[in-house]
Amino acid sequence: MNYFLLAETEFFRRINEAGDCNMETAYTAFATQVIELCSGNVDTNRTIIALAYIEIELQHHPVRHLPEEKREVAAYVSKALSFVRKMQKFLAAPQVPPLLPIHTSAENTTENTTGLLQWTGNTLDLVELIYGLDEMGCINNGETSLKELSAALYEFFGIKTKECYRYYSAIKLRKNTSRTYFLDKMLAKLNEKIRHDEEMERMRR
Repeated sequence: MNYFLLAETEFFRRINEAGDCNMETAYTAFATQVIELCSGNVDTNRTIIALAYIEIELQHHPVRHLPEEKREVAAYVSKALSFVRKMQKFLAAPQVPPLLPIHTSAENTTENTTGLLQWTGNTLDLVELIYGLDEMGCINNGETSLKELSAALYEFFGIKTKECYRYYSAIKLRKNTSRTYFLDKMLAKLNEKIRHDEEMERMRR
């Protein structure tokens, strides 16, 4: 795990450059990445370390020395610091298991959830896939809304979030010409597999 990934965000670049326009979008993307880090399948101890590092960076950011016209940056640094500390408390709090419905026994719940498919990748990757499926219009002839599609896939893969657009905002802030890292990698891997399988078939002849 990259312990410094939160310091490599567009938000951090902007506050270190004394800020520019559209800080709100960069801040939202930063907060989304913090949420993803805390709610993903990453080792909790490593997440705590990453949050501790970014807390110190935000706490000691030299915002007090900024000129008056850049004071908006100080407000966003303060917001980000408060949010990180809230998420630290969330991680430290004991996780209470959800209450079972009256008609459902613990035994039945275990039996029903054991076979579910779990998304073990990055939530941003799933959002890329969701937006790709939506753009292709290949679910219900494109008549299913993005909100319905994301909710259905989140539930299907056991993702505990309702956010979609904020993750999409983080994707749009990526630096590369192609912003679709996951879909690009999937395309490359699938083509590589096809070529490999074809080569194996030729060798067997």
